[in-house]
Amino acid sequence: MPLMPARVKYRKMHRGSRSGVASRGNNVAFGEYGLQSLDRCWLDTKQIEAARVAINRHMKRRGKVWIRVFPDKSFTKKPLETRMGKGKGPLESWVAVIRPASVLFEVDGVPEAVAREGMRLAAAKLPMRTRFIARHKHS
Repeated sequence: MPLMPARVKYRKMHRGSRSGVASRGNNVAFGEYGLQSLDRCWLDTKQIEAARVAINRHMKRRGKVWIRVFPDKSFTKKPLETRMGKGKGPLESWVAVIRPASVLFEVDGVPEAVAREGMRLAAAKLPMRTRFIARHKHS
């Protein structure tokens, strides 16, 4: 079952703006380590799921993983070899709008080396540049 909203008021959405830098969700809030985006993109349901599976496989059910992005935007696509016009195409998929500095995934309960390698494997599944970040506890 792919990630998607349970229900929305309108199925077909405007393209919207991807400009600017993430002002919310841009630091590690739940876990100890995170994967932060450095580019802007639309992150598809399948890409989020592939990255999640990569992290979980590497961590072998140790620790906890948080997915910090949710695909709540629909995008449409016209069928191939279709003439222009005749309205907006059918719904293709759901995407999360990602801006630079957004934290995509967080992990906790594993050593830094394991977290770093898990995030590296997840980053290989994503269509943008990312970086590994850590929460620095000052206590």
